[in-house]
Amino acid sequence: MRILIIGCGYVGLPLGQALASLGHEVHGIRRSKFSAAGITAHALDITQHGALNGLANTFDWVINTVSSARGNLREHRAVFLDGTRHLLDWLDESSTSLIFTSSTSVYSQLDGSWVEEHNATAPSGGTGGFLREAEETLLIAPQPATVLRVAGIYGPERGFLSRQFVKDQTTPFDGGNRWLNMIHRDDVIGAIIIALRLEPSIYNVVDDEPVTQRVFLEWLANRLGKPMTPKGTRSPRKHAVTNKRVRNAKLKAAGWALRFPTFREGYEALIREG
Repeated sequence: MRILIIGCGYVGLPLGQALASLGHEVHGIRRSKFSAAGITAHALDITQHGALNGLANTFDWVINTVSSARGNLREHRAVFLDGTRHLLDWLDESSTSLIFTSSTSVYSQLDGSWVEEHNATAPSGGTGGFLREAEETLLIAPQPATVLRVAGIYGPERGFLSRQFVKDQTTPFDGGNRWLNMIHRDDVIGAIIIALRLEPSIYNVVDDEPVTQRVFLEWLANRLGKPMTPKGTRSPRKHAVTNKRVRNAKLKAAGWALRFPTFREGYEALIREG
């Protein structure tokens, strides 16, 4: 298949290489120039209207894995919402299938309840609001679209809370009882590849075991031999602080198998790799 990946960054780049290794023709987009084995690279900015017009919209799939790791809310709106609209304008009436990596931040539950794909989404503005609006825009588009609501991603050189803990810059807040939902980058890539053969729908991409912040930090403390008395306070977040446990049963029933079923296997592998 001919596949375009928008956002060749932390997830999109290794995804493109994985798809190329499976025999697909892969094109990739990000703002700055880049090169990667197996990927035809394009330096384009989808926040700019018309930026895609130089590409023929003859792809079987477009996978949008853009991230807003940097920037303010204005930038987040441009990346997620404006970028989605510009993508659909470019596709026009083509039959290209779409995958969009959204976030579990669209669920705004505060009571620690379990949530599934059918549960209400009512993000309290900010990035979660832009993501939900982008989802809604895609789901009414002429093209078949799959939305993947991805939990907090960790993996090589990434894992905000664990990095802050190692640097003594975080501590459990709200008693450490807030639930965390996580997923290893490799399992996100696996979910996207599985989604290429599924019916268009919404799927949660999260591991098998939500964990409270305190339990997670205690595990890290024990595994790293660090005291459970880090200094510091809560750090600013681009997403609103919520408290829920996200289920992954729908995607697993469709054939998704986790390489790292819980944070323990994932972080153990990262620690061993150094």
